[in-house]
Amino acid sequence: MNHFQSRRQFLKMAGLGAAVLAAPQLVRGAGMSTRKRNVVLYVVDDQGSDDAGCYGNPVIKTPGLDALACEGTRFTHAFCTTASCSASRSVILTGLYNHATGQYGHQHGYNHFVSFPELKSLPVLLEGAGYQTACAGKYHVAPEEVYHFQRYIAAKDVGYRGEVSSPVSPAELAENCRGFITSGENKPFFLYFCTTEPHRPFKREGSDEFSTKDVIVPSYLPDIPECREELAKYYGSVQRADAGLVKLIEVLKETGRWDDTLLIYISDNGIAFAGAKTTLYEPGMRLPCVVRNPYAKRKGVVSDAMVTWADLTPTILDFAGVPEGEADFHGRSFLKTLDDEHPKDWDEIYASHTFHEITMYYPMRVVRTRKYKLIWNIAYGLDYPFASDLWASSTWQAVLKRGEKIYGKRSIEAYIRRPEFELYDLEEDIDEVKNLSGDSRYAGVLEELKGKLKAFQKRTGDPWILKWEYE
Repeated sequence: MNHFQSRRQFLKMAGLGAAVLAAPQLVRGAGMSTRKRNVVLYVVDDQGSDDAGCYGNPVIKTPGLDALACEGTRFTHAFCTTASCSASRSVILTGLYNHATGQYGHQHGYNHFVSFPELKSLPVLLEGAGYQTACAGKYHVAPEEVYHFQRYIAAKDVGYRGEVSSPVSPAELAENCRGFITSGENKPFFLYFCTTEPHRPFKREGSDEFSTKDVIVPSYLPDIPECREELAKYYGSVQRADAGLVKLIEVLKETGRWDDTLLIYISDNGIAFAGAKTTLYEPGMRLPCVVRNPYAKRKGVVSDAMVTWADLTPTILDFAGVPEGEADFHGRSFLKTLDDEHPKDWDEIYASHTFHEITMYYPMRVVRTRKYKLIWNIAYGLDYPFASDLWASSTWQAVLKRGEKIYGKRSIEAYIRRPEFELYDLEEDIDEVKNLSGDSRYAGVLEELKGKLKAFQKRTGDPWILKWEYE
């Protein structure tokens, strides 16, 4: 089956037909009385995996996320499938890898990437099942008819005007959602809440200031003054994003919606530094994910299940009681794993990245197991491209100005000029600096993972599967 046949099949199946339209607005949870099941998907912009109190950072104060982790399940192995804003959000809202959504890169400005018009997205499916839907804050996907919400909330409720952004703080934005949350007494709601924090440019604001000596410089970044200064500003931005979560939880409790609302907190991709965002190295794709299911049997669970953002749409539909019908999502629901620290058969994930900005063509495909990670750099003959904000970073510019050869633990040469295959033993080399693809002792591992990648591409209708045959 070729890409276009696979896509047509999915589009036909994803309609869900009468089963969705007839889905109940009120569903019964195990051991629970019949009641509405609301959903909040809280998406922050460019937060790294270790940058929160509950993820082990003792400096950043994240009381909202920490409290959510105590109430729910914190994932230690959660991954975006593409480390770019629009492309990642298309995966989040469809359950499909972005090579199948058509959202290959940024939606806005001259980049002009848009998803295929026939797709059925999460808000559209939930609306068909009787949900009220709203997007608060950042939107960043297209076309609107595919990713349609009934309401758009910024400084106040607004109609759709292209790119919905948030000129207010995350906490103010959360307060502005109160009217939506309290409306429609007879309908459940889906709130897609997206902050612009902690995206660049990082700012210093009042109590969110940090001393540069207090920040923790991760191993993939250089420990230089410029990096510490940027991290200090970034820490404050993470705290402002968390303040929005604190306020939103407060609103849910005050309006009586807390006890029947699923709340999921994720970041769209990794921190906005070279070596993380736009790459499929661990800092670019391994991210925070905390899920609070009000009907879960256990609280404070720490799960090592390997989940991806392709799993979010199936999980939310599962919680909402919306039948998938014959829909062939690339992800699968992890709802039933939330009570388990080590669920079975959640030990392998895939990633697919093609663009960030329009000038940044560098397709990569990844398979990652517990032990190994294989990155296929399809355009390995090209120098690795830079996002405009990462290139302008004072950290990167300082390294260039000083003529440094090493950036974090990776050489600048290795970062910019990459081989066709990168194979890493993550148990021995979590920094991904020792490429084993040319080591004969790992030839069997390499071939096995190549086979997995090809099967993944065939299964998900990836047009770039053709690159195995030519070029």
